Amino acid sequence: MRKLHINKTKYLFIIVSFLLWFPHFLYVSILSPYMESIGGGYTFIGIVLSSYGLMQLLCRLPIGIFSDLLKLKKPFIILGMIASTVSCTLFLTTDRLGWILVARLIAGLAASSWVAFTVLYSSYFTDKEVHRAMGRISFIIVVAQFLGMTFSGYLVDAWGWKAPFWIAALFSLLGTILSFFIFEPKERIERPSVKLNELASVIREASLLKVSVLSILAHSIIFSTMFGFTSHYALEIGFKPRELTFIVNAFMIPHAVATLFIGSVLVPRLGEWRSLLIAFSITAFITLMIPIVQTKWLFLVIQGFSGFTLGLIFPLLLGMSIEKISPDKRATAMGAYQALYAIGIFAGPFFTGIFNSMFGISAGFYFVGLLGLLATILVIMWGKSGKVQNL
Repeated sequence: MRKLHINKTKYLFIIVSFLLWFPHFLYVSILSPYMESIGGGYTFIGIVLSSYGLMQLLCRLPIGIFSDLLKLKKPFIILGMIASTVSCTLFLTTDRLGWILVARLIAGLAASSWVAFTVLYSSYFTDKEVHRAMGRISFIIVVAQFLGMTFSGYLVDAWGWKAPFWIAALFSLLGTILSFFIFEPKERIERPSVKLNELASVIREASLLKVSVLSILAHSIIFSTMFGFTSHYALEIGFKPRELTFIVNAFMIPHAVATLFIGSVLVPRLGEWRSLLIAFSITAFITLMIPIVQTKWLFLVIQGFSGFTLGLIFPLLLGMSIEKISPDKRATAMGAYQALYAIGIFAGPFFTGIFNSMFGISAGFYFVGLLGLLATILVIMWGKSGKVQNL
């Protein structure tokens, strides 16, 4: 009976997870040109894009700690959905740059609740199924990203800049309502609370810190490119606004496929660190190639490779972040992990915006490409020094 109940709540949980991310990716691909259309420059756009990561940097670890101390995840999920609704509604009701910044900050608060989402979802599975569970929930994120970014161009073309925000606000409200019906297993509540003096040891866990550094670099890359300035560069080399959907498809379809591929094929055959080495090295090369490409078809091919390799990286790092942490401390570990990689969501677009303002838009791509090379070097060093099988 309990197993049947868990299976049912998994589907509801997946729906609510989708409704957390889908609204924000409805507008993310048009947010940068939208801000430019109402007077925002490269530097301000970079600040707004980075504010999303700054809020996660500040909020994710406290959410992880308090959800472990309270032995509750569901209330934080509900609060995250409420913040999502407020953010999308604010985007809808203003066209002032200052309030756009506030709306994006609140979106970062909503995204911070993902700590509770991932840990509660993993509680529906055995420890041996963690990678598969993280692959599944990462796939849902990618589907939300793909559908949101695909429809955004059509919505703007048909009904104007505000159309994605209308739809986003409605879906966020639906997600808020459904989040009240999520099931949280009682056995999680019966475990002893995590003591504050144990939290520092969790955060200092060597494997968690290494994975977090790599995730900072990976998030710097994706939030500076596909979720940042890729659309700007595409317009510069001849893409029309309505053709941005082709770029989204070229990136997101391989990205979605990769999230399912990593847990069932790549890691079992190559191991975690060798898989990371392949993915990061290709990502670095592809990112450095972007500012060289001037033809549409080759640009789309480049985006396909970038989407696939980044799709390999994120679920793998997500699973590695908590696999060596005891279950009663995983929310804290996940909070630390997600707070740390939020540095990349903040710093990547921030510094890329500065480089773009000073040296032109190509400079930003070279900057994040070098970050990919740095990640590759770190994977080689840490893979050799650790006791990692298959490397």
